[in-house]
Amino acid sequence: MPLTFRKSFRILPGVRLNINKKSWSITTGGKNGPRHTRSSTGRRTTSMDLPGPFGWRHTTRSRRTGG
Repeated sequence: MPLTFRKSFRILPGVRLNINKKSWSITTGGKNGPRHTRSSTGRRTTSMDLPGPFGWRHTTRSRRTGG
């Protein structure tokens, strides 16, 4: 079984810094509302917990342009 590295730090109330082996991300929002995550790889995720066994998540990946 491979080992993984993931760590999450609370910077301010409602703001978290998430670090893993390949990237980092900032998450804003709380438990009762939508959460917005922006990753260093360009991924943007909006998620929300809904009542019952439901959850909602929308992920987009921004295009990187070569220069």
